[in-house]
Amino acid sequence: MSADFTNMALDATHSDAYVVTNPGSARSAVTGYVPLLPKSLEEAGLEFKDLFPLVLRFLFLHGYQNGNAIARQLKLPFHFVEPVLQTLKSDQLIAHRSSALANDYVYELPPRGVEQARMAIERSTYCGAAPVSVEHYAASVLRQSIRNCKPTPADINASFSDLVLSRLLMGQIGQAISSGKACFLFGPPGNGKTAIASRAIRSIDPYIWIPRALAVGGEVIRVFDPSVHDLQPLPESRSLTNEIDTDQRWVRISRPTITVGGELDLAHLEATLNPFTNIIEAPIHIKSNCGCLIIDDFGRQRISVEALLNRWIIPMDRRIDFVNLPSGRQVAMPFDQLLVFATNLNPKTLCEEAFLRRIPYKIEVFDPTEAQFRNLFEVTRQRMGFEFQAGIIDYIVEYHYKRANRPFRFSHVGELLEQARDFCEFHGKPLVFNRDIAELAVLNYFSGM
Repeated sequence: MSADFTNMALDATHSDAYVVTNPGSARSAVTGYVPLLPKSLEEAGLEFKDLFPLVLRFLFLHGYQNGNAIARQLKLPFHFVEPVLQTLKSDQLIAHRSSALANDYVYELPPRGVEQARMAIERSTYCGAAPVSVEHYAASVLRQSIRNCKPTPADINASFSDLVLSRLLMGQIGQAISSGKACFLFGPPGNGKTAIASRAIRSIDPYIWIPRALAVGGEVIRVFDPSVHDLQPLPESRSLTNEIDTDQRWVRISRPTITVGGELDLAHLEATLNPFTNIIEAPIHIKSNCGCLIIDDFGRQRISVEALLNRWIIPMDRRIDFVNLPSGRQVAMPFDQLLVFATNLNPKTLCEEAFLRRIPYKIEVFDPTEAQFRNLFEVTRQRMGFEFQAGIIDYIVEYHYKRANRPFRFSHVGELLEQARDFCEFHGKPLVFNRDIAELAVLNYFSGM
């Protein structure tokens, strides 16, 4: 089944509507991908019947509209939508209210159309852009896959330049990102696992195109989510292609990085029906395709470790997931993202060997050395604008780490200096880190730990 699905995606890439405008290396191919305007409804993967409920819902929810306004709502050219409107009028589901400019009409719903619109709205209130076929979506993921992006060591260094990391750790992370395969980041708390994971996607091509919505039979799944997707309009130079030539059913976004923590449950792994709008939302791993999905604090989710791993063990292996829809239908979807499990626990205590085998990169994030700890203090001091009392770091290291038998943590530096900044701001003092302020910061931060 996975091979058949991949072949469908490959077939869809042959369409003139989905092209690479600057073929060459794998990385330039990713950069140059643009979904071009299809030449017909058929090339767009649509039929008249796919647009009927969208038009009826739009007119019901927004009142009478002219044909061009309806076409803009569906993100399709007017000459695609006009024959759909004619068919609906012939079936007495819509009617002319008045004439409009450029051989257009203002449309309204007659009683029969109102009845059909109500029935359509009971199923879903979605009346946005016309959906994209799953085959075309699969083709786009194949073209924009993170596996096509091969960052160099210089790219990796630039992406993590604001963190203090060892050369070994940088090399491990870079190799994992270049492979596009899943990885574990594990080790003691406070050493930047989440910070590392959240920067991973910065080292590769920054933009992708995703559909606003997908069509599965008669159902529509919303993919574009403004809460996790950062919209990136075409640059004014329009060097990729002229905006008028792009398929408006797609949006250009930053490669997504989605982080989920303890709130993760089984519902996030399936397409879910919003009970208020009756709109189906894509699961998190679909929304993170061609980007990064971070399972933070792994092992402390609402869903058990076993249930999560059993749900994803096949998708991780085959790069395809079979998503269950609220109707009971199941649809094959690409599963293509940098999947990062970040945890304070040892992976072998969380899951069995069969699952660990499918995560080829298990990267331990160690406590900083004393030299790294001191270096981070200096970097952070400069960034925050502090003046340091002479010998203050020697004092902290000796009395509050070595004699206290306390391990160094990367997070301690920022937390202690933030305590010091809060003190200075509260008392109206300049940003100075001296022994008295350091003692108070240590007292506030480490009490009870």
